Amino acid sequence: MQSKATTAKQYLKQLPQERKQVMTKLRDIILKNLPKGFEECMNYGMLGYVVPHSMYPDGYHVNPSLPLPFINLASQKNNISLYHSGIYSDPELMQWFVNEYPKHASNKLDMGKSCIRFKNIEKIPFDLIAQLCAKMTPQLWIEKYEKVIKK
Repeated sequence: MQSKATTAKQYLKQLPQERKQVMTKLRDIILKNLPKGFEECMNYGMLGYVVPHSMYPDGYHVNPSLPLPFINLASQKNNISLYHSGIYSDPELMQWFVNEYPKHASNKLDMGKSCIRFKNIEKIPFDLIAQLCAKMTPQLWIEKYEKVIKK
């Protein structure tokens, strides 16, 4: 479910009220906890947090005209999805997150390779998301990306 919004504010304004509150809180947590250098944008019809071209001119290998994506946040039909590329590329970070999740949430972790799905918006572990967002700088993400993903 991709939005046609061109700004984060437009994206949030289009959401149903119960999703708007949670998505706004998640956005605020991401913005507060991401290390300096990442930028917010609309990316793939979702809220995106990227390494800008000014910091990484090569851009995204799939489409170099796009900045290097790191986190995306989306309100989907049946859940809120947080896509975190660092988890996908760093097994230690993935293991940390999987181990920490039960300490912060009573529900089962619903996760794909980089996608964390929150079906119950009442049970989102906001503190854990804040910690996750703070764990990787843009420089570290670029190093991981070039080593693991970009071939």
